Amino acid sequence: MNLAPERTELAPGLTISRVLTGLWQIADMERDGRALKLEAAASAMTPYVAAGLTTFDMADHYGSAEDIAGLFVARYGAGRCPELLTKWVPKPGPVSREHVRTAVTRSLERLQAETIALLQFHAWSYSDPRWLDCLFWLQELKREGLIRQLGLTNFDTAHLRIAVRSGIEVVSNQVCFSLVDRRPLVGMTGLCEELGVKLLAYGTLAGGFLSERWLGKPEPDWDRLETWSQMKYGRFIRAAGGWDALQGVLRAAAGVARRQGVSLAAVACRYVLEQPAVAGVIVGARLGEREHIADTLRVFEFHLEDEDRAELDAAGARLRPIPGDCGDEYRKPPYLTASGDLSPHIETVPPPYDVRPGPGRSLVLSGTPWETIAGYCRATRAGGRILVSGTTATHGDRLVGGADPAAQTHFIIDKIAGAIESLGGRLDHVVRTRVYVRNVADWEPVARAHGARFAGILPANTLVQAQLIGEEYLVEMEAEAVVPG
Repeated sequence: MNLAPERTELAPGLTISRVLTGLWQIADMERDGRALKLEAAASAMTPYVAAGLTTFDMADHYGSAEDIAGLFVARYGAGRCPELLTKWVPKPGPVSREHVRTAVTRSLERLQAETIALLQFHAWSYSDPRWLDCLFWLQELKREGLIRQLGLTNFDTAHLRIAVRSGIEVVSNQVCFSLVDRRPLVGMTGLCEELGVKLLAYGTLAGGFLSERWLGKPEPDWDRLETWSQMKYGRFIRAAGGWDALQGVLRAAAGVARRQGVSLAAVACRYVLEQPAVAGVIVGARLGEREHIADTLRVFEFHLEDEDRAELDAAGARLRPIPGDCGDEYRKPPYLTASGDLSPHIETVPPPYDVRPGPGRSLVLSGTPWETIAGYCRATRAGGRILVSGTTATHGDRLVGGADPAAQTHFIIDKIAGAIESLGGRLDHVVRTRVYVRNVADWEPVARAHGARFAGILPANTLVQAQLIGEEYLVEMEAEAVVPG
């Protein structure tokens, strides 16, 4: 049975294939200074489009991926109109409206397009509020028509909530999601359904480890793997319990595959496709080297039965959960990247705020108008003690988080973390927080947001109802940290 690839409306005016072809591996193919022949690579996209797999996912830093896709559209795509989704992944640190426009213009030139179908944004550090500036400026370019739709990539639940509640018109979030990495099921899928945001899932085949090739095979030498993708997802496998744990998942998926008459990889893709809020899964391609189009199309020939899902869920329950929330592998240890750290991606993360000398102390300002009006700093450090002023969900002259008390609380904690980091501390040095809520009915979402961020730190805490200045502010928080030594 051959069925046409399933398609879905990701957003008004943007319909995609539910299996997207990922071009991340082009960067791997071009490592060590190698360069692909663009004409040959562009031509290698043709069989995917001919099979109905018309959606391609790439990024500004995926080697020549944008150039290859642009060349395909210009020379081979007449009348086929593939959907080209890309990303902007800026380096941490200062950014301006002009930086954002330059990045988008560069991608448009490479893609040989007048508008980007979906521009997905990645932020390296949430404690630096400039990630929000980038999104507001991207939204301006969307209104100009340079971008059709805005998405996120590797955002966690708290910061997806902040972005949407702050008025950013986000339609999707691209996250790792597989039989091995089930983090999105903890909170992300529920929030996406609440907000009307779709998920694009990558890593669904775990770098090829979720296939018959590895079923019943001995554990590989983790230091001698073939591709960046294998190096990366080898770390996920070890974080989830190791090779024996993976074999349990492979055996369960192989049993389902036999009943359904498809491949193990098709089962792995179908499992994620059938999860709430998932619009599509991304299957990587090494253009011009090998393709798995026929097997990929079999994903659309079946649906999982209740028995199948129960068997796969039971195998997954025996794994160790991947640490943290979606995208945490790019922001905090353990770094589940190909190299095991962030060195291939960024050199350093600058402090969010400038430090100024004060009388016998250091201080930082976050730039809100209240600091100038009332004559205070965001935070000050004397010796090993850091005191953070009462902080609201304000960035410049913007309210962040809208009328969502949880979103406001998460942004406030980001600001507190940024101030402490700028003064040489960390959020886990916090020993005391005081939380003030305007409406006592908001205590639970505020407390849960505080609990999510301070779990494992457990500072002394007080929460009280107070008449805050500025009716738009639902929460205010102050903090004290002690830096050891």
